[in-house]
Amino acid sequence: MEGAPLRIALLSYRSLPTCGGQGVYVRQLSRELVTLGHQVQVVSGPPYPDLGPGVGLTRLPSLDLYRDGDPFRWPGFREFRSLADVVEFGMMRTGQFSEPLAFSIRAFEALRPRRGQGRPDFDIVHDNQGLGYGLLPLRRALRPYGIPVVSTIHHPITVDRRLHLAATTGRRAALGVRRWYSFLPMQARVARGLDGVVVPSESSRHEIVADMNVPIENLHTVPLGVEADVFTPRPAPPSDAGNGTGDDAGNGTVAPVPGRIIVVTSADVPLKGLMVLLEALAKLRAERSAHLVCIGKVREGGAAQRQVGELGLTEAVTFRSNVPQAEMVDLLRSAEVAVVPSLYEGFSLPLVEEMACGLPLVATTAGALPEVAGPNGEAALLVPPGDAGALAGAIATLLDDPELRARMGAAGRRRVEERFSWQAAAAGTAAWYERQIAAVRAAVPGSGPPPVAASTGAAAPVEPAC
Repeated sequence: MEGAPLRIALLSYRSLPTCGGQGVYVRQLSRELVTLGHQVQVVSGPPYPDLGPGVGLTRLPSLDLYRDGDPFRWPGFREFRSLADVVEFGMMRTGQFSEPLAFSIRAFEALRPRRGQGRPDFDIVHDNQGLGYGLLPLRRALRPYGIPVVSTIHHPITVDRRLHLAATTGRRAALGVRRWYSFLPMQARVARGLDGVVVPSESSRHEIVADMNVPIENLHTVPLGVEADVFTPRPAPPSDAGNGTGDDAGNGTVAPVPGRIIVVTSADVPLKGLMVLLEALAKLRAERSAHLVCIGKVREGGAAQRQVGELGLTEAVTFRSNVPQAEMVDLLRSAEVAVVPSLYEGFSLPLVEEMACGLPLVATTAGALPEVAGPNGEAALLVPPGDAGALAGAIATLLDDPELRARMGAAGRRRVEERFSWQAAAAGTAAWYERQIAAVRAAVPGSGPPPVAASTGAAAPVEPAC
């Protein structure tokens, strides 16, 4: 079986790359798996992914209750067509996050074997941290065919819950937070019931063991990657460029804007540490000119927006969301320093993208960040999480020392080229798929491998269940 083309069903309850790292993961992993000769069918709920050539897409429409511009909406009666729709709406109305469970029910209906249809046309089902209960009956239904069901866990969301609760005041608000995260016991149970789990870092692997009680032998580490030919250092500026205003920052040639700091983050998620960075920025501006560009969605009237006003940073902070990739690269190149202020990370794709662009980093020592960024002082200055003073001091050190910025930026680029590529991530994931498939077939007598057709890119589309 080794080296034969695999037929992969890649599941993701939401997949748009501009909505976060999970969408980037689906797009890049599927693209590189197809490049390796495998067939990939992405099965996704909305917002749907932007996929590479040759990758198939099965859309599983939902009620889309958290859509931009109309979150927590009341759907019309005619929109309810299935049990999954009822589950999705009922959980949302009781303050619970409903997408993982509802999506898994739809995925079960779409992928389960049906009498008279023969063997399913895929070799493995790979869930992208949905971990809904529907995966367990799907695994039971597919096991007689020797088809494993596996998942990626980027990091345990139990960490998000702990940090969210720590940032919440009032018993009623805390009750709402606990209710929102009520899906976590489901995710832990499903993770323990699958054929295997792939994780992006050793730090995440050990957190999953501790928080989700998944046996460590069921977890396999494959680091994520970066498009190193897209996220590149800015070209050397022409001798007459670099007026310091940033007006032409999008042309890819001007010098970085003096005093510009950049962060890529989910603005109102406590785990990401933006509030600490805003406090650090206020300290910096007491002594120097500095401003922050935050690539991430900010909630109107939310905690981040309120803190910007309270700290007098309205003119010093710019929020940008749903930024196309080319524009994001230009924004990264326009900064002098990139910051990853997270209180925890299971990997951090933004950090790797920033290193690929040759940006010097200030990052915390939380979670996998030292594992990804490398030793303190090489490509990043590392500070304790939650320490605004240390964060401000490290940023000031880099803003004041152009030679240090250049040296650390070059070291970060080298680290990316040596360690992080989507090609390597896809190859490592495919090799792990082969081991999982072989183990399930060995455990199920008579399942046997199906005939393997020559790879033609994407698998034949599967009709959505609803």
